[in-house]
Amino acid sequence: MQLKRAERRFNLTTRDYAQLAAFRHALRGFMRFSEAAAAKAGLTTQHYQAMLVLRGCPDDQRVSISDLAQQLFLRHNSAVGLVDRLVQEKLIVRVPSNVDRRKVELRLTGRGRQVLAKLAAMHRGELQRIGPNLQHFFAEVSRLERASATSSGAGRRSGKSR
Repeated sequence: MQLKRAERRFNLTTRDYAQLAAFRHALRGFMRFSEAAAAKAGLTTQHYQAMLVLRGCPDDQRVSISDLAQQLFLRHNSAVGLVDRLVQEKLIVRVPSNVDRRKVELRLTGRGRQVLAKLAAMHRGELQRIGPNLQHFFAEVSRLERASATSSGAGRRSGKSR
């Protein structure tokens, strides 16, 4: 009984749950692809994600270990370990900050850029493959939200309660 009330309170239908499950499945499928692509290149997904953060940073900005930790939802000490491994693999370098000598900035090496470019191209191709399904998902969610808002607004105007 309590569960039914909770479901009504959040106004979720079986179709809503099915869409969420399908979206979760698509995301997990993409993550599985990403894990396999990174492993094929001899990296972990965290390596790839860290390198993406560095490459995605505008040229006039720099990424510190703290920035990287924040972007990857890691603790600082975990980010330090990740950076150590990337430096050991000669994928990134630590450079003293021009602004604060107590800090270091992280930069991709030439090798890191090459490895990342190859992986990013593979990921982009996979996103192009699954993109139409994701676009359909978001379009359907938006359509249903608009329809729900229209029907609930009409019900209030006519004096009907939900």
